[in-house]
Amino acid sequence: MAVPKRKTSPSKRNMRRSHHALAVPSFQECSNCGELKRPHNLCAACGHYNGREILSTEA
Repeated sequence: MAVPKRKTSPSKRNMRRSHHALAVPSFQECSNCGELKRPHNLCAACGHYNGREILSTEA
């Protein structure tokens, strides 16, 4: 059975985990109303996606 000969130092351990950080979510302005929205998602404020109205928001 393979067993490590030396203890992994905290520096080496943390270098290995450097890619585990959470990414900050990106936002874009809606082309219709200017509200911030996630890319490739429907705008929650006006219901537009890719320049077209998908969901009507009238009450």
